[in-house]
Amino acid sequence: MAKFYSSLNEIKSGLQSGSVTVEELVKNYLSQIELNAHLNAFNEVFADEALARAVEVDHSIKQGTAGKLAGMVIAIKDNISFKGHKLSASSKILEDFTAIYSSTIVERLIAEDAIIIGRCNCDEFAMGATNESSYYGPVKNHADNTRVSGGSSGGSAVAVQANMCHAAIGTDTGGSVRQPASFCGLIGLKPTYGRVSRHGIIAYASSFDQAGPITRSVEDAALLLEVMAGADEYDSTLSQKPVESYSTNLQSSAAKKKIAYLQEALSSPGVNAEIKASLTTYIDKLRAEGHTVTPIAFEHLDYLVPAYYILVTAEASSNLARYDGVHYGYRSKNATDLVSTYKRSRSEGFGMEVKRRIMLGTFVLSAGYYDAYYAKAQKVRRIIREKTEQILQEYDFILVPSAPEPASAIGKSDKDPVVGYLADIFTVQASLAGVPAISLPAGNNADGLPLGLQLLAKHFEEQELLNFAKYFLQL
Repeated sequence: MAKFYSSLNEIKSGLQSGSVTVEELVKNYLSQIELNAHLNAFNEVFADEALARAVEVDHSIKQGTAGKLAGMVIAIKDNISFKGHKLSASSKILEDFTAIYSSTIVERLIAEDAIIIGRCNCDEFAMGATNESSYYGPVKNHADNTRVSGGSSGGSAVAVQANMCHAAIGTDTGGSVRQPASFCGLIGLKPTYGRVSRHGIIAYASSFDQAGPITRSVEDAALLLEVMAGADEYDSTLSQKPVESYSTNLQSSAAKKKIAYLQEALSSPGVNAEIKASLTTYIDKLRAEGHTVTPIAFEHLDYLVPAYYILVTAEASSNLARYDGVHYGYRSKNATDLVSTYKRSRSEGFGMEVKRRIMLGTFVLSAGYYDAYYAKAQKVRRIIREKTEQILQEYDFILVPSAPEPASAIGKSDKDPVVGYLADIFTVQASLAGVPAISLPAGNNADGLPLGLQLLAKHFEEQELLNFAKYFLQL
């Protein structure tokens, strides 16, 4: 069995002492990938390339010229471009597409000597919360193979959970890094919207999407954010704020904080009893340490999920219009003219969940319903953002569960898709408001399934969020 490393610092100690090489690390992870193939976490493994790159990084380490991420073997979600490699977003419609350029985040990771070991399975076009909508089948949770991995970055989370790589990069639209991290007992960070470039990432909902790391340690999350973040001429929505040295400045925050938690998280019958118990335990621990922890009512809670799904499906219907069987991607062999090319290619190429969201998005953008749904949802989004900002002016952090229940059984969401949508209740607030949020492991339930709690902070206060997250995990 491959050795388990809790942080890159631990790996670097081994590299410096000579007890391990990067090449040996890659070989160990490749053996774990083979051993855990049944989990279906990877759509493709770059074995030969990763081994060749490992030899180069080992040489750089000996020469003293290695980058910040030397020794870190990572996996990327299959909606992040890596030049010369397949890029499918786990969809039939892009099954044979090869990326013609690398995303900005991939370029920055490679420049610091990270090794990319493969591309991970995900919900099709990142649409889902269970990783069951993938064209390549569901990803299984390593803690219990009958349970979902979470989504949409389920493959990325399970790859780290099962020690098939050291860390992974996912994308978070409404919780797609944080929720699978929670289900897999890991740390998942969604940065402030506009902190990390979206260039080279297949768009789901452009005003929500953000790439973020899934790791075992806060230190690694801080370092990966530090490498990925910052201005990029290819993404005009990015903030020009300088990137802090998150990893260098990381310290366990000892200062007393004011923390708000949503009282609905403890009062709602829709929240699992063991998650309520975990939240209560951490509230008590924080109070015992001298922090001010206050319940607050969020009167707009019932509008979070409807507003989110109206907006993201509207953006998705627009973003996915380009996959038409003409420009690139899957083209139906049954097409006979232009109209049938569009109809058949999209009908055969997209899966059920993607079709559902395209249709919903097209509906809310249609002439008779635009004002009633889309325009109103935008107004609600502004209200939610202002309310969230107002809370964070008074409090340092907002504490909520990452999900209302632990990982569900595979196949459960097939019966009622709305149940899956409602599971996003605690993650979409940060996405609608554009604030940073981090999911942290908070023990396991009686069945051994991981539980997660989430912290939200002010815009661009990732440093404070990471510092407090490090402290939180030591409670």
